[in-house]
Amino acid sequence: MKADARYWTVRERMNAIFRGEAPDHMPFIDRLELWYMTHVRAGTMPEMFRDMSLTDIHRKIGIGQQKFVAAYAHRLRGVELTVQFEGETLRREIDPVVEFFPRMDGLAVQDRVGITVIELRTPLGTLTMRYRMVDAMVRMGTEAYMVEHLVKEDDDCRIVEYIIERAEFISLYENIQRAETALGEIGFVVPAAGRIPFQQILLEYMGDLKTFYALYDRPVQFERFLDVIDRRVVEDLRQLGTMPVLYVEFGDNLHGLMTNPRLFAKYCLPAYQRYAAILHAQGKRMGSHIDGDPQPLLQLIAESGLDVCESFSPAPLTPCPFEAAWKAWHAGPIIWGGIPSPILEETTTEDDFRAFVARILALAGDRPIILGIGDQVLGSSLIERVQYIADRVNALAPCR
Repeated sequence: MKADARYWTVRERMNAIFRGEAPDHMPFIDRLELWYMTHVRAGTMPEMFRDMSLTDIHRKIGIGQQKFVAAYAHRLRGVELTVQFEGETLRREIDPVVEFFPRMDGLAVQDRVGITVIELRTPLGTLTMRYRMVDAMVRMGTEAYMVEHLVKEDDDCRIVEYIIERAEFISLYENIQRAETALGEIGFVVPAAGRIPFQQILLEYMGDLKTFYALYDRPVQFERFLDVIDRRVVEDLRQLGTMPVLYVEFGDNLHGLMTNPRLFAKYCLPAYQRYAAILHAQGKRMGSHIDGDPQPLLQLIAESGLDVCESFSPAPLTPCPFEAAWKAWHAGPIIWGGIPSPILEETTTEDDFRAFVARILALAGDRPIILGIGDQVLGSSLIERVQYIADRVNALAPCR
């Protein structure tokens, strides 16, 4: 970039891409939370970053700070929520406000080893889910892992329908504004919208085995359940019409072996296309957090209406070569990611690491890309390599 060129902030680069404009060069932005928490809790923070905040570390390295913030929540009318950790009641509330329902790991204890039990009591019955934290997860700063899903019996679906049909949309735009102010010029807040219906069922309501059994043993009931969730998502997206954001993202965690091409084509593709039509009519771009193996789904994703595939994780983290997605998505969606986290570790030689980065930067010069780490920077990552990528990106010529 020329010495007399104006300075672009990370947020300005991101907004330019979402508006279909060309920034000075590609943004490089991702999350350092796991790396940061690992070193804080282990007492191994490098001297140069001691006593610095997470945002200041982002600023010093030169990598933008990505932060997910729920775009909305739901007030669960007619529900009594109880949260217990190892037998101790932490919260009891009637008509609670919950983000990302039915995913509720945000209510689970994250800094101690043990089991969090979340109970939803309704006039039709009670649903229970459990989240576990083990020692390694506490040390790494990762989120609690679901070990018991909400839906265990057929009747549980009716209870879920009762909750969904009475849920009240609550805008959280003020939270997005506060987060943007806190991050400053180095950050970009991702307004998050939970998962699409099929991924909700697969990952949150039932789990994989129960989902596949329901698909084949009770297809009529399964599609009724899916339709109830879909109507809720459609209504939520329509409510976002007055929210002045450029981008909304689903946290779908797609993996082409679990949500295989046949299932994607039947249950995900038409949903994405409907949701894209709603958000595009509002002047918004739509993305999805896709940190699994997308290779079997590349062409279907290109037809989905998605504008962005965030946390794209190529080989060697998944079997999908970067070049395969780059070719399949030549007309979109935009890749956000592209740097697989394993190449930031000591197991990858410095020469191989630098060759990979050079190859990606050479390919990415002819159309928009948001460079990031798939899935994110881990505690075992070499922060010097993140710094190297930031230096290379910030030295780039302006986008063509």
